[in-house]
Amino acid sequence: MKIGLPLLVMIVALLGAAPGVRAQNPLELQIVGGETLDIGTSTSEIAITSDFTGADLTIFGALSNVDQLLLAIGQYDVVVTLEGPRDWTTVRRKERLFGIWVNRASMTFEQMPISYSLASTRPVEQIAADQQLTSLGVGIDHLALTPTGFISTAANLSEFREAFRRLKQSDGLYQRDTGGVRFVSSSLFKATLRLPANIPDGVHTVKAYLFKSGQFVTEKEQPLRVIKTGLEEMITQAAHERPIFYGLFAVALALLTGWAASLIFRKD
Repeated sequence: MKIGLPLLVMIVALLGAAPGVRAQNPLELQIVGGETLDIGTSTSEIAITSDFTGADLTIFGALSNVDQLLLAIGQYDVVVTLEGPRDWTTVRRKERLFGIWVNRASMTFEQMPISYSLASTRPVEQIAADQQLTSLGVGIDHLALTPTGFISTAANLSEFREAFRRLKQSDGLYQRDTGGVRFVSSSLFKATLRLPANIPDGVHTVKAYLFKSGQFVTEKEQPLRVIKTGLEEMITQAAHERPIFYGLFAVALALLTGWAASLIFRKD
């Protein structure tokens, strides 16, 4: 059956007037709607001083265009992460050689976050499937640990990956709180992330992920600066910007300290 041009234009116009559908032109339609996510942090900058022992970072968020029924029965989940600056990381394995423990095997992973903190409404393994979490890089066990160089066996790769996660968690640089995100109203949530005392300085990234019924919906991110202040900042700048003078000063200070100690503690 042939449809005349006037009838075709009328059909497109009626579709464009339907709720949730907007016509960009007579031949292109776009679905309008879907959940959105917005976040904000309690501060945009963390200052590290000589007595810094860690801090708590609060993230506030708001959901829009959500299904109130699904929200009421707990079908929406939020995961909030704080990723530190990325760098190449080498994991070494010690072996006993002639009675001495030495580094024998090693593996380097590409551009991994130096620190990683996570908070969620519940354990991430209960929020979405492992494959989806791995594709998004959400969760300590789902970060992309990509090695460089030759890999002898898959067993070695798995062993070094587990060692990487274990060392990071034992140092307090990788941590998670499976109840760190909670809804304070029907569409507002609050998350708290613990920053360790040894958190690296640099630009960190706050990310929030929204899931509905186990499916990823959307994400939002914003930067967070961690800077050293006071004497720590001066020493760090001197070491990076003037390494030769910094080294000479360190040697001179060590000699002066040793000489002064010999005068104070010498026996007459």
